[in-house]
Amino acid sequence: MNSPPHQTEDFTALVQRIRQWGEELGFQQIGISDTNLNDAERHLHHWLDQGFNGEMQYMAAHGLKRSRPALLQEGTRSIISARMDYLPELPAASQRLLDDPAAAFVSRYALGRDYHKLLRNRLQKLADKISAEIGPFGYRAFVDSAPVLEKAIAEKAGLGWIGKHSNLINRRAGSWFFLGEIYTDLALPSDQPANNHCGQCRACLDICPTQAIVGPYQVDARRCVSYLTIELHGSIPVEFRPLLGNRIYGCDDCQLVCPWNRFAKLSAESDFKPRHRLDQATLLELFNWTEAEFLQKTEGSAIRRIGHLRWLRNIAVALGNGQARPETISALADRSSHDSEMVREHIQWALQTLDRLNV
Repeated sequence: MNSPPHQTEDFTALVQRIRQWGEELGFQQIGISDTNLNDAERHLHHWLDQGFNGEMQYMAAHGLKRSRPALLQEGTRSIISARMDYLPELPAASQRLLDDPAAAFVSRYALGRDYHKLLRNRLQKLADKISAEIGPFGYRAFVDSAPVLEKAIAEKAGLGWIGKHSNLINRRAGSWFFLGEIYTDLALPSDQPANNHCGQCRACLDICPTQAIVGPYQVDARRCVSYLTIELHGSIPVEFRPLLGNRIYGCDDCQLVCPWNRFAKLSAESDFKPRHRLDQATLLELFNWTEAEFLQKTEGSAIRRIGHLRWLRNIAVALGNGQARPETISALADRSSHDSEMVREHIQWALQTLDRLNV
């Protein structure tokens, strides 16, 4: 970050323009944070010490760079945090899917196009507007692309507070939104951190299908449905399989039950709208996708990262949690000799589970 010095007395007015530009670019909120993340660093190390990260070794792989922004990007003095809503449909529609054992439930954030490229492009445009206003400055934009404590930063920037489920909650917008950051060498005035408004509520702890929220603000990822269906590369532990229900990619239960999400608004972004009927597909439809179909229909989607084998693994478990219909048993049997040992194992589990239902 080797940029010319700037006059700090103008930065208050600049921040107001940044907020305006952010709104014009489709962000619902812009906040400014300093780089002191000491509290978040302690929380992260406590979480790691308990092994709650599971196979997500990247959470510990970068030393202090995750919690000390200037180590990740030299010269960082302040951080621009941006929020963009993504909710594609009313929560009642999600609940109807979860209540239908034949339906496939995909976390709402993954129904449309992958958000990474869209947000990064908008953040770049925001940085370009700042450059046009004040001249060259040092910056780097992030959207889940580096070791960044995005929720802790957003909390300090006043975008919301980290709830008991570890998601960021905004008092006027709930939690259905993406976050992005611009690390900058500008000494921008910081916003006031958001206050916590969870109170005595424990709805998210009680609703979690696998009881992964082991205490307020403590999530054991090894138990989390999102971890088990997305991050975990091997076999899903047998004890968790019945608890997954029909959730084949991620889990939104803790957000669906959060009372603050009554204030959430539907996204106006066309890229976040459901693609390929993922908001209404059955498990059997998706289980029958060939690898070529999977790659074609998940192009530009966050889902593609798990690959076809884990896709089949997850759906096999969901089918095993459903009803013992002839067409379900037939579909599972047709893939029971799959080349992947992992896929075969989960199909066999599903068939055995359904067989017990027929007894």
